[in-house]
Amino acid sequence: MRVRRCLVLVAGLTLLSPLAPTPALADPPGTGQPGEYRPVRGPSAPAEHRFLQKAIRGESIPRHAHDTAAQEAAKLPVVGGRWRSAGPTNIGGRIVSLALDPKRADTLYAAAASGGLWRSTDAGRTFAPAWPDDWTQAMGAVVAAEDGTLYVGTGEPNPGGGSVTYEGTGVYRSTDGGKNWRNIGLRDSGTIGAIAIDKNRIFVAANGSLYSPGGDRGVYLSTNGGSSWRRVLDVANEFTGAVDVQIDPTNPNRVYAVLWDHRRTPVKRTYGGEGSGVFRSDDGGLTWQRLGGGLPGVGPDVGRIGIGVSASEPGRVYAIVNSTAGPFAGFYTSADAGATWTRLPEPDVLKSSQSSFGWWFGKIWVDPDDSKQVHVAGVPLMTTKDGGGTWTADSTTIHVDQHAMIWDPRKPGRVYLGNDGGVYRSDADGLGGWIKAEYEPYTQFYSAAITPQDTSRISGGTQDNGSLRSWNGDRFNEYLGGDGEENIINPTDKQNVFACYQYGNCFRSTDGGDTMTYFAPATTAERRNWFTPLQFDPSDPKVLYYGGNRLNRSADGGVTWTPISPDLTGGPGQDTYPYGTITTVAAAPSDPRTIWAGTDDGRVWITRDLGTTWTKVLDGQPWVTRIAVSERDPATAYVTLSGYRSGSDQAHVLMTRSAGAKWTDISGNLPSAPVNDVILGFAGLIYVATDQGVFLGHTAVAGYWSRLGHGMPRVAVDDIEYDPRNHRLVAATFGRGLYETSVP
Repeated sequence: MRVRRCLVLVAGLTLLSPLAPTPALADPPGTGQPGEYRPVRGPSAPAEHRFLQKAIRGESIPRHAHDTAAQEAAKLPVVGGRWRSAGPTNIGGRIVSLALDPKRADTLYAAAASGGLWRSTDAGRTFAPAWPDDWTQAMGAVVAAEDGTLYVGTGEPNPGGGSVTYEGTGVYRSTDGGKNWRNIGLRDSGTIGAIAIDKNRIFVAANGSLYSPGGDRGVYLSTNGGSSWRRVLDVANEFTGAVDVQIDPTNPNRVYAVLWDHRRTPVKRTYGGEGSGVFRSDDGGLTWQRLGGGLPGVGPDVGRIGIGVSASEPGRVYAIVNSTAGPFAGFYTSADAGATWTRLPEPDVLKSSQSSFGWWFGKIWVDPDDSKQVHVAGVPLMTTKDGGGTWTADSTTIHVDQHAMIWDPRKPGRVYLGNDGGVYRSDADGLGGWIKAEYEPYTQFYSAAITPQDTSRISGGTQDNGSLRSWNGDRFNEYLGGDGEENIINPTDKQNVFACYQYGNCFRSTDGGDTMTYFAPATTAERRNWFTPLQFDPSDPKVLYYGGNRLNRSADGGVTWTPISPDLTGGPGQDTYPYGTITTVAAAPSDPRTIWAGTDDGRVWITRDLGTTWTKVLDGQPWVTRIAVSERDPATAYVTLSGYRSGSDQAHVLMTRSAGAKWTDISGNLPSAPVNDVILGFAGLIYVATDQGVFLGHTAVAGYWSRLGHGMPRVAVDDIEYDPRNHRLVAATFGRGLYETSVP
């Protein structure tokens, strides 16, 4: 979510939730001129679109599915040249944890949600990789021991926001500043909420899988550097995990932990329950008690809890409680190490900071020199200077959605902050004066757009950082807010650009995006996907297609729209997320009357008469991600499918040469991972983008695939764009920005 967030964008638009039906579209806010867009701030729930896309409908995501697919991908041959980073370096992305090197001044480590671990040696100004490119990039926690040894817990513990789809592979250790790493266990922990270290004791909060029961859950202790572990705090049920663990800086024998019930199924999320609560140990973590004394008692409505422990006032502890449903449910303090608690005033500014998704935050940070100065994670950064009596909110000088904070003991007043926009530094105790990192290349992209007219011109939609472009300002700069989704550039007019934010709210521009005109209300649809497809007709860029649950066509560059299909889906699903939407559209290059469309409920349709009649040619498939149609034959098409399936093989690429009358599975030796895009290249080459990178095949040997290129990190690729004139392929990665490589 973003300083310019999605709510933003439409006057009267209620808070968008990925679990709520699409609201009615309305005219956008602006300067009073019809159709003019100016982004404003506002929160929306973190996207769970990615979970719904990756899960087979009616199933969950199997444990270790991503890791297993990575092992399969690593066995494939590599062809082609090197991938090159194409930016952005100035935008950043979600940071979930921060650590300072105790041996090296101004050295900071930042864990990016789906972008690996990064190191700065210049006080957070620039960052370089400190994690292997070919390992999981899903991060949960990073901490540095007194001797400088680094520990990383993989797998993001915050549900939503996309990268939580990818669970981690346990805990890792580095003794050389991140140059080399070794796995030290808890491989079945799914996600890691926190790591706390005191001399020879290492505590890990194992949060578990969001989708699968059991595994390594609870608080684990190692006294031998991670060579062995024992669970010292067990969990109440198979979906309870430990989301936080903290050692009291005034008494190292006192340890606090937070347990949390959390589960996501294909049709429901339950982010709280009877296993949720705050626990304390007074004997170095050997035995534990659940804290009451005024905190909410055991019950189904107790959601995620965040705690903060004072270093300057022994026994002072703070807690923020959110409900299972998500909204704020109370702020508390204790002066006796959690034996008794006082519920503090709850002004609207504090309650609203959690929006309807407090499970996205759950963090409190207490100034180490002042027990009354406290910061709370929320959409804005919340700050109190009087121990919770009064609060101020900052979402104007920093990006929104706060996740990590750390004080530098070497520099009085210096604080580092990590949020959905990257890393910030303040030299005023976190009370302002925030400076954003200048070089942080770990942005999560949903899409990319390029033009053969100018190889330097790239745009793309990003998680919580809007739609970005490489022109008309800093490289890169945001030109549409919210969660950036589909971006396209007219291949014959590079100034004619289109961009969308979630749920089909799309805009057009004729000046490269400097001014945007909102056109979504002119389209017809009862449901619109989080990532709504918008495409040019390859034979005439004045013709565009837009898919809600009905397909819309424009013949005048997106000014007016006409529905040319009935509802192509099976209707809304059980989940209140707007299932039952078109996810991909492809007009045949050789026949403008032939159009293909795919849906999130596994249907593929074709019309040969510009929408007068439609034929369903596939049904019962997973989420259809893309369709590519042959340059010469409108009856030849390639369909890619998403979803991790448990217990059975699944097709991810299908081909037809008969307008869908007969299909052939050409998945072949592809890793068993979602395929997100397909491009038909020169002389029979086929490129596919997957959750394990980009792969190359050929129509003459269908089913045999090689990994394309060297140098791309192990990160999901959501979109690829092909420029045959300039012989290049651009990939939009979900966590490491944009990459490009030379192709035939």
